[in-house]
Amino acid sequence: MSDSPNEAEEARLRQIAPFQQRENRIFFLLTLAIGALTGLAVVAFIVLTERLGMRLYPVGSEAWRRVLIPVAGSLGIGYLLFRYFPDARGSGVPQTKAALFAREGVITLATVLGKFFCTSVTLASGIPLGREGPAVQVGGGIASVLGRRLGLPPEKVKALIPAGASAAIAAAFNTPLAAVLFALEEVMGDLHAPVLGSVVLASATSWVVLRLLLGNNPLFSVPQYRLIHPLEFGVYAVLGVIGGLVSVAFTKLLLGMRKRFLQFSERTVWFQPVAGGLLVGLMGWFVPQVLGVGYGYVGDALNGRMALKVMALLVILKLFGASTSYASGNAGGIFGPSLFIGAMLGGTVGSVAHRLLPTFTATPGAYALVGMGTAFAGIVRAPMTSVLMIFETTRDYTVIVPLMISNLVSFFISSRLQRQPIYTALAFQDGIHLPTAETRQRHRLHQVAQAMRAATEVLPSHIGIFEALERVSSSTLRAWPVTDRRGVIGVIKLATLERACAEGTSAKQLSDLVDAHTFPHVHADQALDLALERMGAADLDLLPVVSRADMNKLEGVITLQDLLNSFGVSPIAQRSSVAKAVKIT
Repeated sequence: MSDSPNEAEEARLRQIAPFQQRENRIFFLLTLAIGALTGLAVVAFIVLTERLGMRLYPVGSEAWRRVLIPVAGSLGIGYLLFRYFPDARGSGVPQTKAALFAREGVITLATVLGKFFCTSVTLASGIPLGREGPAVQVGGGIASVLGRRLGLPPEKVKALIPAGASAAIAAAFNTPLAAVLFALEEVMGDLHAPVLGSVVLASATSWVVLRLLLGNNPLFSVPQYRLIHPLEFGVYAVLGVIGGLVSVAFTKLLLGMRKRFLQFSERTVWFQPVAGGLLVGLMGWFVPQVLGVGYGYVGDALNGRMALKVMALLVILKLFGASTSYASGNAGGIFGPSLFIGAMLGGTVGSVAHRLLPTFTATPGAYALVGMGTAFAGIVRAPMTSVLMIFETTRDYTVIVPLMISNLVSFFISSRLQRQPIYTALAFQDGIHLPTAETRQRHRLHQVAQAMRAATEVLPSHIGIFEALERVSSSTLRAWPVTDRRGVIGVIKLATLERACAEGTSAKQLSDLVDAHTFPHVHADQALDLALERMGAADLDLLPVVSRADMNKLEGVITLQDLLNSFGVSPIAQRSSVAKAVKIT
């Protein structure tokens, strides 16, 4: 007598159980290794940057160093980034998210080494960017390299990348809990991600390595926080308003400048970073505090050792110096600059409030502390990480309520005035379309990948309208992708071609009729209902399917009929229904 289906299934599960247990043990050990290696890499990163910076800027050094070293550093590293490490530019967080969502978890070993070396030299030379974002890419890269070398499938490799990112933040900022939340909130974009266990384990391992090698010293020495009077809640709300506006100004300035730099000729890319180095050098000649990450000066602001005018000036100088340095292509992140700007802004607001209401407000250092989280929440758009990060820094519960008030106000203003988060916008400028929270919520069983077809009919952008009409005369489609040397640059429908021909403009090329920057498209992992909405909005019955990593890379097309077929609405079904109706009558 044959076994029942239930018994057969149980037997199959018993057979594969040992393999699953073995795979889980390997994954556990690999997570530990990633945490330890990332911790070592970040410690080496910190030590190398600080020691190299001390050699470049010894105590009592001449003023000319503050001008020439940033220029020389940005010029040399600019060439290395252009020639050998093109993926090591910028922050590292958008690139890590791109590897996770658009590049099958691939971060190359060359990128890891290039990010480590180039960012170390860039920061040591005085460029006012941060080390946390680059550390995230280094940690994610270590996870990617190890996973791929061990032959893990892409899904497993991608599951390791958030663990590497968490380990990097835990070591770079000495806040293991905030590192876990950052990996889930910002990198994964999902607080309920199933990788929580590996993220926590890697963060803890990395933090232990940091403690063993550099001691358990917090990044900032912060005095005991005290709330003097309930009136201060109003002052913290005002700080949130100002912090939100400054966050928007920083984001828009950085994105606007970067857009301009990206429009320059590719031949200028290798020396574009000099623009940031030169501006920072000129600022550093007069105000040395603007150079480098500046966490030492943040500590001075937190402990009330900085004058009001200096803090107000540093808000402006750091805003322009960091945005120009990043936009021009230097290696470094915006995590550090956002904390620096926030601390100086909070100290400025706190100093003014303390002068006006000395008996009702705390010292300026308390406001500098809350200001750090306020700017981080407004610029990076990770409000929960911001709250936990400052709490871990102070280990004081009384700071949480003021911090939440200021963060919430800043986050609300920033999200209203600058809709797209900065990391998403930076990736978009590079042609990488990261999935948003809304996209993930709309993710359904039916995806574009299940209904798309090969793009067998495309139109070159250089041909004329009359020639295009001749080419499509026998086609069953009514719209076609338009391509050039870069790939797909638009989609054109038959009605547009016929109208242009009737208007006597048939001598025009197809490139004149399409918008290469905002053409309608979908990605393979998006939901079919989204494709239907975009077809309706663009009045098209065909959309090109493009890569998330490169919007000009054509992966296929999806037609309205393909979409209807995927839901069982096909011409055959329609004819069958009509035939049945005729028989009934």
